Amino acid sequence: MEQEEGLKALDNIVTQFNTYEDFLDSQITTVDLYYLEDETLARQLVELGYRGTGERVKREDFEARKTAIEISRLTERAQQKTLTSAGKDLQDNFLMALAMREEDNRNGKLSSVIFIRDRNSYGQEISGYIDYAHRLKTEDFEVYFSGKKRLLPRTTDISFYNWDTDIAVCNSSPNYQVIADNPEGLLFRYKRDRKILNVDPKAQPGDNSTRIPIPTELYIQAVIFDHISRRKT
Repeated sequence: MEQEEGLKALDNIVTQFNTYEDFLDSQITTVDLYYLEDETLARQLVELGYRGTGERVKREDFEARKTAIEISRLTERAQQKTLTSAGKDLQDNFLMALAMREEDNRNGKLSSVIFIRDRNSYGQEISGYIDYAHRLKTEDFEVYFSGKKRLLPRTTDISFYNWDTDIAVCNSSPNYQVIADNPEGLLFRYKRDRKILNVDPKAQPGDNSTRIPIPTELYIQAVIFDHISRRKT
């Protein structure tokens, strides 16, 4: 508890002053300058803890914390730039669900498979499973999060089916191996930990996996399967 309070106090000091010298100057009184007659000497006495009106802070602690805060700020700014969902006014549950998972799918902490059933531009009913992380890497999702286009399954996704033309396509992705010959239904093997994802709604999705139906006005049906890899990297 004391350590947390000390770190919080240090953060307050670091964010308040641009340099360590600025902090030292804040601890020097007019009386100190009157008697010492030397600003540099006054700073040295404050740094050593002999003078000052507040808590002593070592130069190395100040500069290390200053650097850590700056790195954190730059990292957060970089992440905001790479997340296409950042700053978007998302109204539908589906888009909000994708936004919640975008960062973790980009950095590999989470792997999501998206099931969508709806009609294409020709009015044909289609459905399919989308490797979210793979599509994020190969496509700009700006058009989806901004509402300019709807995310739909393609023949290049890990699974695609056109109910009107009876066209069925399966493709393994960098993240998933498709197991299409399973008598009980379609399975996906996550390549990183080799765990099986079962997308049958009547079955359990598998180890470290969850199945989440998403209420949405954008599609006839939408489901997101989340898988967390336990393999150490």
